[in-house]
Amino acid sequence: MAIKQTLLATLLVTSVSANSAQDFVVKDIQIEGLQRVALGAALLNMPIRVGDTVNQKDVADIIRALYASGNYEDVNVARDGDVLVISVKERPTIASISFSGNSAIKDEQLQQSLDAAGIREGEALDRTTLSSNEQALEDFYYSVGKYNANVKAVVTPLPRNRADLKFVFTEGVSAKIEQINFIGNQVFTDDELLSRFNLNVDSPWWNFLADDKYQKQVLAGDIEALRSYYLDRGYLKFDIESSQVAISPDKKGVYITLELNEGLPYTVSDVVFRGDLIDKQDEFEALVPFEADETYNGTRVTGMEEGIKRLLGESGYAYPQVRTIPEFDDETQQVVLNVQVEPGNRIYVRDIRFTGNNTTKDEVLRREMRQMESSWLNAKALETSKSRLDRLGFFETVDVQTVRVPGTDDQVDVVYTVKEANSGNINFGVGYGSESGVSFQVGLQQDNFMGSGNRVGISATMNDYQKNVSLEYRDPYWNLDGVSLGGKIFYDEFEASEAGIVDYTNESYGVSLTWGFPFDELNRFEFGVGYTHNKIGNLSPYQQVEKFLEAQAKNIDSNGALNVDDFDFSLNWIRNNLNRGYFPTAGNYQSAFFKATVPGSDVQYFKLQYDLRQYFPLTKSHDFSLLFRGRLGYGNGYGKTDGRDNLYPFYENYYAGGFTTLRGFGSNSVGPKAVYRETNTETCPGFNGCDIATDDAVGGNAIALGSLELIFPTPFASDEARSQVRTSVFVDVASLWDTEFDYRQGGASYGEKYYYDYADPSNYRASYGLALQWVSPMGPLVFSLAKPIKKYDGDDEEFFTFTIGRTF
Repeated sequence: MAIKQTLLATLLVTSVSANSAQDFVVKDIQIEGLQRVALGAALLNMPIRVGDTVNQKDVADIIRALYASGNYEDVNVARDGDVLVISVKERPTIASISFSGNSAIKDEQLQQSLDAAGIREGEALDRTTLSSNEQALEDFYYSVGKYNANVKAVVTPLPRNRADLKFVFTEGVSAKIEQINFIGNQVFTDDELLSRFNLNVDSPWWNFLADDKYQKQVLAGDIEALRSYYLDRGYLKFDIESSQVAISPDKKGVYITLELNEGLPYTVSDVVFRGDLIDKQDEFEALVPFEADETYNGTRVTGMEEGIKRLLGESGYAYPQVRTIPEFDDETQQVVLNVQVEPGNRIYVRDIRFTGNNTTKDEVLRREMRQMESSWLNAKALETSKSRLDRLGFFETVDVQTVRVPGTDDQVDVVYTVKEANSGNINFGVGYGSESGVSFQVGLQQDNFMGSGNRVGISATMNDYQKNVSLEYRDPYWNLDGVSLGGKIFYDEFEASEAGIVDYTNESYGVSLTWGFPFDELNRFEFGVGYTHNKIGNLSPYQQVEKFLEAQAKNIDSNGALNVDDFDFSLNWIRNNLNRGYFPTAGNYQSAFFKATVPGSDVQYFKLQYDLRQYFPLTKSHDFSLLFRGRLGYGNGYGKTDGRDNLYPFYENYYAGGFTTLRGFGSNSVGPKAVYRETNTETCPGFNGCDIATDDAVGGNAIALGSLELIFPTPFASDEARSQVRTSVFVDVASLWDTEFDYRQGGASYGEKYYYDYADPSNYRASYGLALQWVSPMGPLVFSLAKPIKKYDGDDEEFFTFTIGRTF
């Protein structure tokens, strides 16, 4: 052993001092200290084999190679005769990783960063990499203004050469912006320039997008916004000569100084197109946003470039380059814009693929495609196809990307990635709605039945006011031209008094058939025919219904029940320009509906209705959106039967109140009330009696609804959860009236309790509140809290509503 130690010392001195040493031929190699690493793996990392001659340089190479393997934290090389002896100390294996004190960065994000650096459970612990990660994490905190932040990796040794790794964070507070200074600005004041910043010294309470906490990335964005502000006003030579960020001694305050060179404003004297214009110069020139000698505007130039790229993209040039090169005339302060157009190769689509559609058949997605295989890539057709998939309502998200085909420079594959939504299910259960009370439901309701894209519904529902059994079917592609075919058979029992309406019962059944015809990508027309039988009993003799019952005397049986058979036809126009089916944030949905019974039906009437939903995104990310909802409806009778005018049937009236029409009010409770003729002279003095109104709602034949809703990100919800949860604040307004009502004939005074001019559309109601919608595994859930702003006697208030199965 003494000889071995002497040789080790001699060899180490040789390696370090570069003195000459005898070379020797290796007869054997021994590696001491291995625990986790196999002997064979260790030998493979070495540049020396048995039989090789070892010299001073070889020793250095051995040490260098073993360190590079990442498995060892200490390596010693020795010679025992002709045997090469290597002693190693293995790096410990990471047994677990944990985090403490981090609130600005989630554990998942930290683990992703560590995985990228090779720091994960089961791997060897590299202290050099660990130190680099500590510094990188501290740099991140510095970039968001937390200059007092500290990150420490604590390593706890464990038996069998293992170690627990714990990252301890001391985040501190973000440095507050104490001052932002501008130097060199003559044209615009400091306040005008600060108004372009998200970072600010004193953020006003109404500017919730502003921030007085320093963040490096936000400052970079503000500098670009400042540059755009000047460019949009013609200052092409504007430059930020320096930007300085000074930190207070306590590291809690930041002072920002920007030195500006504003330059002079320029006007555009000409726009010249150069390069390969592919016979589209006239179309390019139509996009020029400047008149002669008009002030330069950077945003307009960017818009022109994007318009040119869009035109090229629609012609198959998927990767064009468009650059605008200014040519200055400093004497006249004019600029010529030279637009260099390089369309590149025309790209063709080899294949269109779909991923994520585990249930929905490929053909359902493929028939929505407007981009065809083996044709050139059309950017507009690509986006239209994506929009059509979004509007199906079968998917939570739809993404599209183009993938270049290896070995070619003019072909791509188009890949649509979808995440399927719950479009229905087989169910048996109990639900609750504040409008309907406890409900029982059994059946199958599928908008995407077995992935075919067809709607199939077989259901039975029972709640406080309704019992319903129905069979529904719709094939959206009955033929290859996109003509749809649908039908419905139903049986229904309705108890009006339980629904907040004046008392009557209606037992009805019927059948309908509907054809749909696409007009273009956004518009669709539907034509329908149907038959309905109504048996209406338990009728109250209130005045608004008496004239109708008089006209229908021949259809009233011996038990006082009204029996009518109606054949109807309907026309429906639908325009859908929403950006997606679930929780849209932009676009609009419009529908206009006309329904009329055919001449010869027991009740001859018509009904018109127009609905609108318009979304206005307020931010680029669509986190905030404004929704306007509106409805206009009107119905009346037409023609005469036996010399009497046909009147509008009371059971087809419009109603308001509840989560679908007017939140904050009880279901169906607002609008005209039932009026009874009172002949009791004690109650109502006078020879002819008088009219007395009750608080029983009867609805009306005309309605106007409006709602303004601010949609905002759900607090404390993750990004993934926000795709399934929506929160909003709203104001609802509704007016419901009866165009045939005349309160002057009743002998009652206008303004008495429950009694007012039911024919006046200015008698509106309004409410405000907060709503939450959740697309849960059991179906859509809707919660709302609302309070009336304007109400009338007899209107029911409903502060909280909860409904399963429908969204707004």
